Amino acid sequence: MKLNMAEEEDYMSDSFINVQEDIRPGLPMLRQIREARRKEEKQQEANLKNRQKSLKEEEQERRDIGLKNALGCENKGFALLQKMGYKSGQALGKSGGGIVEPIPLNIKTGKSGIGHEASLKRKAEEKLESYRKKIHMKNQAEEKAAEQFRLQFFLSIRMRLKNKQDEMKLEGDLRRSQRACQQLDVQKNIQVPREAWYWLRLEEETEEDEEEKEQDEDEYKSEDLSVLEKLQILTSYLREEHLYCIWCGTAYEDKEDLSSNCPGPTSADHD
Repeated sequence: MKLNMAEEEDYMSDSFINVQEDIRPGLPMLRQIREARRKEEKQQEANLKNRQKSLKEEEQERRDIGLKNALGCENKGFALLQKMGYKSGQALGKSGGGIVEPIPLNIKTGKSGIGHEASLKRKAEEKLESYRKKIHMKNQAEEKAAEQFRLQFFLSIRMRLKNKQDEMKLEGDLRRSQRACQQLDVQKNIQVPREAWYWLRLEEETEEDEEEKEQDEDEYKSEDLSVLEKLQILTSYLREEHLYCIWCGTAYEDKEDLSSNCPGPTSADHD
């Protein structure tokens, strides 16, 4: 009876209650996944062990084993070489200048004919060479385009500079013609120029002439003539009215003297 009580106490004790299975959330699922993975790995190992090797794999293994082992006296070819004085590890030939290692094997595993690999290699090289040529031609075209762009850029700059220089020269010739026209008109007692822009206006003017200056500016704007056109008109006026050539810097006696001694009415005629 005491024994039964002791067994019941042991059954109801904390040690018995605490020894229970861990039932935390998600733990049974993790255990199932681990068990499935272990079974899968064991199955794969068993498949590898029981798998029958293919004929190609068996041939490869036998070939590797045969190539690793050196030829022995049982080989007829090796036996003949030994009779002729050959020793293992010695180079072939009387002078010993031949090969030491056997000619390596090039195993052909595909179904293509002999020379197919060389043909593929040649085609690949031709394709690579064609690609290189295309890249080279593209680089040359880009370099040529860049060179043409630089050339056009420099030519445009030179043209701008030349145009600017020509414009400045024309403006200088026009001012010189205006100055000469004013002097010659004054010598003939001409108080007012035929056109407002025929005379060179002074930079320093009195306050009384300010209003006239503004009027003259309006007249200048209304003319809408280029520097070259003004120079041509003023040159013709000086030649007809004063028999004076701005390019020669000379006042001639009459029209006959002007036409015979002056090269022409333009600057190019005097070059």
